Formats: sequence, structure tokens, C-alpha cells
Amino acid sequence: MIDIPKHTIHENECIIDALKKINDIPKELTLFVLDHSNKLIGTLTDGDIRRGFLKGLKLSDPVDLFANRNYSKIFENNIDPIIIKGLKEKGVKLLPVVDKNSYIVQVIDFSRVKNSLPFDVVIMAGGRGERLRPLTDTIPKPLLKIGDKSIIEHNIDLLCSYGVRNFYISIRYLGEQIESQIGDGTSRGVKIEYIREEKPLGTIGAVRSIKKFNFDYLLVLNSDILTTLDYEDFFLDCINQNADLSVVTIPYTQDIPYAVLETSNNHILSFKEKPSYTYYSNGGIYLIKSKLIDKIPRDTYYNTTDLMQELIEGGQRVISFPMRQYWLDIGKPEDFEKAKNDIKHIH
Repeated sequence: MIDIPKHTIHENECIIDALKKINDIPKELTLFVLDHSNKLIGTLTDGDIRRGFLKGLKLSDPVDLFANRNYSKIFENNIDPIIIKGLKEKGVKLLPVVDKNSYIVQVIDFSRVKNSLPFDVVIMAGGRGERLRPLTDTIPKPLLKIGDKSIIEHNIDLLCSYGVRNFYISIRYLGEQIESQIGDGTSRGVKIEYIREEKPLGTIGAVRSIKKFNFDYLLVLNSDILTTLDYEDFFLDCINQNADLSVVTIPYTQDIPYAVLETSNNHILSFKEKPSYTYYSNGGIYLIKSKLIDKIPRDTYYNTTDLMQELIEGGQRVISFPMRQYWLDIGKPEDFEKAKNDIKHIH
């Protein structure tokens, strides 16, 4: 996370002071230039300084004469991941996010994050993990270690790498361990709140207790999934298709070793020689328009598939996003062992 004060300088300071500051940030080599009211008015890089000297400017001249006024920024109330993606592809390394008064509220560092995706996240982590006993007798399944961190931390850190900042974690079984180990998100520069289920509420029922969301979309995922899903592609596909709900689906191909016949009243209409069929299963990761959460009944056992069915029957747009990266549901001991081996080879 970028230390904003370390990357700012006022327009009336001498350029030699700017050089000293830039020397302390050798990785980014970028300063944000502020006016007397601390509003953002430009940027300053080592390249801007070199160009200034070539024009005859001196070490004693103010930063204002060197600053680049034609810089990229976005407003906090209009964070568009498509625009952000385009700026990243153009080579922007640090992207300031400003409020309506041009005060910096955040800096997106593309060396650390891929985008700034505008959705809230709910991680469902209240289950007992029966099939993984005795491993889960004293440790909740989301805290089982895969490599150097727990399953749930792999999910949180992947989402953080896409600039996601608002998390809710639904807890029940041994939930105090999850809350104690994961904390409030401060160490990751994000906000984490907890939903405490007093009784089992299914795979999405607990979400109904959240009073207000920050964004128009909500990501809901099971805590026992290990994945390298490209959340940027997932989100942009959902937006481009104007979906009410998008579900990550896992393709399975079934090869038939014989010719398959299509018949009607014992008449062969056609046949396919040793065909392959691809089926798609539910991957346990969903993007939902936040306003649709009102359809979930309060304090009632309710699954995400119930919501999907209700939306489909209501004529709303429910789409599939076929998984192209790594995905594993850690439900059984053999899955857990596979995950521990796989993590050595996935990033």
C-alpha cells in the first residue's frame, strides 16, 4: 500500500527537495504535486526533472516549473475498472484516486494490484467441514494451511491484488479463531467485518443481515475454494453482459467411447462417432447485483442456488463464466493433500 505523504510534495518547494524525496522511493520514482490547499495539481517523475534541466531550469527552481499537468487520475465516485485497465496498459504505474475537491484519497500502485474492482465481498466461512474431520475438530476449515497461509488468506490476498477493499466474513463454527487470526484487515489495508451466524443459514442466507453495501455489485464465495481466478475478467464479463448474477462454472468433458445415436420411434435420425460432451458445474463464486440481496429471506436457511432459481424463474439475467484458471474445492482429505502439492506450482 502506497504511503501517500511520502509520495507528495508542494508546488513551491525547491526541486532539490523533490530529488531527495524521489531518492527515498527508488521503486516508484513518482511524486504527486499539491497546491497550498493540498489539492492535487500534477505529477513529478525523475524524467520530468531531467527534461526541466534540459530546458535550463535550476536546482533552486520550484517544483511547479517541473510538474506534469497532463497526468492521469480518477475520481473516487467514478472508479471505472475499464478505464483503469486501459491506463495500466498505457504504462501508468501510480494512479491517484481523488475526491470531488481533488484531494488524494488513494493511490493505485499497479506493481501491487491489477485494478480497483468496485464490489464488496462476502466470504462464507461458517461451515463445520465434516468431511475433513479430524482436521477440523479443533481448527475451522478456512484456517487450514495451504503452503505458508490459510485457505481463506489465499482468497483474501488474491482479491486484494485486484484492489478489492471491503470484506465481510460469515462465521459460525469456531468463528472466533477466524476473527482472531484474520483481524479487521488493517494489516492488508482493507476493511473486514464479521457476520456471526447464530444458526446455519445456508450458502448465502447470512448476507441478508448486511445493512448497506458500498457498491452496486457483491461477490459471494465459499471459503474452501483455492483458485487463481482472474477477477478482473470475471467482473468485466458480468458488466459487459449486464448480468443480474454471474456464476463461475467449472467445465467437465465426458468422452463417449462409442457412437451415440439420436432416435425417434426406433428410427435413427443421426449419430455422432465417439463424441465428447462438456458439462458445467457450480464453482461456488458469484457476482450479484447488490439490490437483489433483498430477495433473500431474513434469518432463514437459504442457498445461493435458491436465489439463482428465483432469478431464473423471474426472467432475470443469470449467466455462466467458465473457469479458465486453477480451481479446487477443498472438501475431502484428498483435496486438501492435492492443494498442498498444487500450491507449490501456482501463483
